Amino acid sequence: MKSKSLLILLTIGNLLTMEAQEKKQTMNPFFQPYDTPFNVPPFDKIKNEHFKPAILEGIKKHEEEINLIANNTEAPTFENTIVAMENAGELLSEVNRVFGNYNSANTNDELQAIAKETAPVLSAHGDNIALNEKLFARVKTLWDKKESLNLNLEQDKLLEKRYKYFVRSGANLSETDKDKLRKINAELSLISLKYGQNILAETNKYELVITDKKDLSGLPNNLIEAAAADAKAKGKEGKWVFTLSNSSVMPFLQYSSNRKLRKEIWNAYQTRANHNDELDNKANAVKLANLRGEKARLLGYKSHSDYVLEESMAKNPANVNKLLNDLWKPALEMAKNEASDIQKMMDKEGIKDKVQPYDWRYYTEKIRKERFDLDEQELKPYFSLDNVTKGVFQVTEKLYGLKFKQLDNVPVYHEDVTAWEVTEANGTHVGILYMDFFPRASKRGGAWMTSYRNQSTVNGERKAPVISIVCNFTKPTADAPALFTFDEVTTYFHEFGHALHGLLSNVTYKSLAGTSVPRDFVELPSQIMENWAAEPEVLRMYAKHYKTGATIPDELIDKLQKAGTFDQGFTTVEYLAASLLDMDYHSQTTAITLDADTFEKNSMKKIGLIDAIIPRYRSTYFQHIFSGGYSSGYYSYIWSGVLDTDAFEVFKTTNLFNPEKAKLFRENVLERGGTEDPMILYKRFRGAEPSVEPLLRKRGLDKKPTSLKKLKG
Repeated sequence: MKSKSLLILLTIGNLLTMEAQEKKQTMNPFFQPYDTPFNVPPFDKIKNEHFKPAILEGIKKHEEEINLIANNTEAPTFENTIVAMENAGELLSEVNRVFGNYNSANTNDELQAIAKETAPVLSAHGDNIALNEKLFARVKTLWDKKESLNLNLEQDKLLEKRYKYFVRSGANLSETDKDKLRKINAELSLISLKYGQNILAETNKYELVITDKKDLSGLPNNLIEAAAADAKAKGKEGKWVFTLSNSSVMPFLQYSSNRKLRKEIWNAYQTRANHNDELDNKANAVKLANLRGEKARLLGYKSHSDYVLEESMAKNPANVNKLLNDLWKPALEMAKNEASDIQKMMDKEGIKDKVQPYDWRYYTEKIRKERFDLDEQELKPYFSLDNVTKGVFQVTEKLYGLKFKQLDNVPVYHEDVTAWEVTEANGTHVGILYMDFFPRASKRGGAWMTSYRNQSTVNGERKAPVISIVCNFTKPTADAPALFTFDEVTTYFHEFGHALHGLLSNVTYKSLAGTSVPRDFVELPSQIMENWAAEPEVLRMYAKHYKTGATIPDELIDKLQKAGTFDQGFTTVEYLAASLLDMDYHSQTTAITLDADTFEKNSMKKIGLIDAIIPRYRSTYFQHIFSGGYSSGYYSYIWSGVLDTDAFEVFKTTNLFNPEKAKLFRENVLERGGTEDPMILYKRFRGAEPSVEPLLRKRGLDKKPTSLKKLKG
């Protein structure tokens, strides 16, 4: 009797548990179709607690779908294997996109803990697919007879992508080596995550608190007001707080006349995650580089760089290093001349010291004023967020006919975020764009574009993308709207170029859509947009005084144009130094035995970097390459710089808004994603391979001899 009662109780308990689980599932917004305008993620309903169960369920469903494909008794076809793989894992992809964006743009301790817990699980899941022998056998069967499949261009590219994914993920390895690969991938996922989390924690940890008004000498009013607002928000009313966010630290270095304080905040900035404590990234950087090298050698490559660059426009490290080194020589010479000018000014002021990195931005600003009569504070009133946004929209409309309408019925993930519907001139829906502009403790530094849904074509109908750009621009104050530096203006245009690449995509398969292209091609759409920002014709369109509405005076435009190549030695050198450091870390053919500081020092000594400049990113906070997907790829900004300046020549020498050329660029670059070889797409737009000459002119490096005429790769 007792046992019967116990059985009944257990049964009831199980039923209640099942009911509770079902209820929990129905409450999880990831487990049902999105009931939102334009089918965007229901940010207003998504909570931290929803992510982990959705990720685990997504993995489970994806595994089931993959097993069905792998164990299919029918002979492999493009549809039942390649397309089936393309459509599998929808839930997991959906959750990961939202979670990844949350963890970058609006994170917290709970999300970071979930990321740490799920990273190795996701890594193992990826390996289970990549190392599935039955699945690979089906793909290889199709690859071996692809000539007889009568595939169109896009289908052929998708098959190639799938086949290479397996081979490059270790499908041909022995079982012993597959086990080694799994361990390496799991370790990489955790260390990379930890590396990024350390940078965010370090950035948020530091504050320069100023209590004496005298120490604000030289700083513009808007920066002082922003620092006062930050202090108030942190419970330090009556003081001024400066942080390591770029919109705070960089203008402080640019304008503060207090050399001691410049040194203090600079040292905090350039030693992030380098304090021999729990947030130190020196060991993480070396470990990541070594694990990547070990993985590459396991897969049959000399180095990680050889592995990565095989799938790039550059093709190999030799072509990358040639480009970087050819540009390095004239850029370093120019930077040395710039340092000499700074030294003369410091000597004149009686400062008995050599030029230090924390001096550069301050004295460069003074020289700019002296030489060109250009004060960046004069420019900022013309670059309010609203006006720059209008400018970006106007350029895009004139080039591609697009319209933008702000939405108030679409959920957003933070109050700072705005949502926009993008349409063609005739009203046809193109996609949804989120824009998130201001720094906060929950957001990592920098600026990036990301996607909540890639464009695809389903049953002949275009499935519209959902795109987001995230930045860390100067915040508004109590007395003024957000007023941008010209550097922030160009960053806005840059990220918007990425957004257009995602929005205008018009392909069949989502894995080939938008920015799914080689790293050294992905920056072309973004960097070409920067060119319009500085053109006098365009400046007159959008640069309006935020108070009076007056158009930016021609006098200021002339000054901006004349100062165009000013400080380009420094800008190019700090970038190239970081690019060469990236290549050094990832071109090693054996394990690095030095610590990160020594390795970096040796790397910079080898190229002759002057003491007054450091790499744009140092080893302990080089997020792009150690946790951002750009390993052996940071060079791509200058590679794409060759492409974008060459491409812009088409507009510059004809009409800034040449409709024929804009149509060609849209159809052959922005719409085509990764469906064809990038150089073929570029030549179809341009009619020729790209020349280096426009880049050299733009940076003022054309006065120096160089052997580089065309990109090699």
